[in-house]
Amino acid sequence: MSLFDWFANRRKSGPISEDRQEREIADGLWTKCEHCDVLTYTKDLRANQWVCGECGHHHRIFSDERIHQLIDANTWQPLDPHIQPKDPLGFKDRKAYSDRLRDTQAKTQLTDAVQTGLGQLEGLPIALGVMDFRFMGGSMGSVVGEKLTRMIEQGTRDRRAVIIVCASGGARMQEGMLSLMQMAKISGALQQHQAAKLLYMPILTHPTTGGVTASFAMLGDIILAEPKATIGFAGRRVVEQTLREKLPDDFQTAEYLQDHGFVDLIVPRTQLKATLAQLIRLHQPVSPTAPHSSAPMAAWKNGSSPVVTTPTRADD
Repeated sequence: MSLFDWFANRRKSGPISEDRQEREIADGLWTKCEHCDVLTYTKDLRANQWVCGECGHHHRIFSDERIHQLIDANTWQPLDPHIQPKDPLGFKDRKAYSDRLRDTQAKTQLTDAVQTGLGQLEGLPIALGVMDFRFMGGSMGSVVGEKLTRMIEQGTRDRRAVIIVCASGGARMQEGMLSLMQMAKISGALQQHQAAKLLYMPILTHPTTGGVTASFAMLGDIILAEPKATIGFAGRRVVEQTLREKLPDDFQTAEYLQDHGFVDLIVPRTQLKATLAQLIRLHQPVSPTAPHSSAPMAAWKNGSSPVVTTPTRADD
């Protein structure tokens, strides 16, 4: 529904009082696009998976919404929701780390910066981890590392494809070396998953930076990204000072990384679920006892998929 249509419908139902108009705006009925400033009816924006219908801008969404978009209804099984973060270093900056954790948990209703679980994506069994930028910038602490590792190991045991939606500022400084250790731990679990010849796909969203980029975000068999996502390790200023040269304006965007071979596919959010399903059907091992179907490959050859290339595994 366009802005014009909405006002036309309201005009038919009678004049809108100032109090009613202010109440509707205050209740979040409209959302202003951060990129083009167009006002969109929030219900329509949600139906379009929070992608602006005017300019295609991908609004930031969080873990609950992402799970709803990717996982079939009534198939989500959370893993390890009871694991709680600790404060092993007794860290304190402007606020004690323990207090910061408690306040963030109350605000987001999350235990930490990732939700993990098992579910079905278009009927295909997967193991899914979704990072949440609301929780201390999606920073990777011990709980994030532990939950992702357990999720990957469960996916390996069940012979499921693993998908991780990345959104993070990097390692959590309040946990020091313990945070950095999660990079190796998650990478080790992914190595076992790959040794079982199972598919792993990270989805890089805005932003994916720091130690997450330096580890599991770039270890996928097929690396996907959302349009215009910021992806990198260090910030632009640090890189420019290190290299002593000016970087391109689009440096550390998904499009720049795809042009330079770091990202395989850039997929609009509205096509993401269908693309993931087709990639899983193409690459997951086929049981010798299961009936073989050439339909997915035929669809690929006929050009019905939004995917434009067929990445191959390094170990095939």
